[in-house]
Amino acid sequence: MDLEICVNSVQSAYNAKAGGATRIELCHNLNEGGTTPSYAAIRYCAQELKLRTYVLIRPRAGNFVYSDLEFEAICQDVQICKQLGAKGVVVGFLDEKFCVDRAKTEKIANLCGDMELTFHRAFDICKDPIGGLETIIGCGYNRILTSGQKLTALEGMPFLKELKERAAGRIKIMAGSGISATNALEIIKTTGVDEIHASCKSVIGRDENLRMEHILDVSNAEYTETDSQSVKSLLDVVKNFINTQQ
Repeated sequence: MDLEICVNSVQSAYNAKAGGATRIELCHNLNEGGTTPSYAAIRYCAQELKLRTYVLIRPRAGNFVYSDLEFEAICQDVQICKQLGAKGVVVGFLDEKFCVDRAKTEKIANLCGDMELTFHRAFDICKDPIGGLETIIGCGYNRILTSGQKLTALEGMPFLKELKERAAGRIKIMAGSGISATNALEIIKTTGVDEIHASCKSVIGRDENLRMEHILDVSNAEYTETDSQSVKSLLDVVKNFINTQQ
């Protein structure tokens, strides 16, 4: 059992490490589902903080059907992540029928070398998830991040359990979405997933000295950041579970 913390900035990564995390998924714009972070952020997390850094490669918000130009940018980002010391990359590709795009999924696998590969929650809107599971396994990916095709992992527990059983050790199933210290143990025990993924984020509120005329929209007034104590609480749950299995 392993815990991955999803962080949206270098400050969030620092906070995650302060809470005891050793592994992160790094992205920017988490409020849009996450997009590719800056190269400076990748370097800082992997080289300065020395975290096991998995980088989300997603050039924009929206669907997961990418043009040739977008895919070329994704390929270049993957290669740069390798140079910057990332442990792995997190990607997801669907075709126009909302099935896993085998060609793009396989191309990234061929580019990655020793880096690990996670297929992200694009899987949760895949029209043929069982076929998609087999495609992703066939392309050599290490794990699938999924909420069991529901809004949260708690709601998706029945399908998470089925995915874990169908995977049969050929790929790791990592549960994500809405996981916290209060529900993690139930999800782990019920589904048998290999790993869990959580953001442990809190909202940083509006500055009392900020006048309304200085606010263009809510993004200028508040933002989210990983909370160290939430990370610690969740990590304690995971460690206690591991200890009970030994």
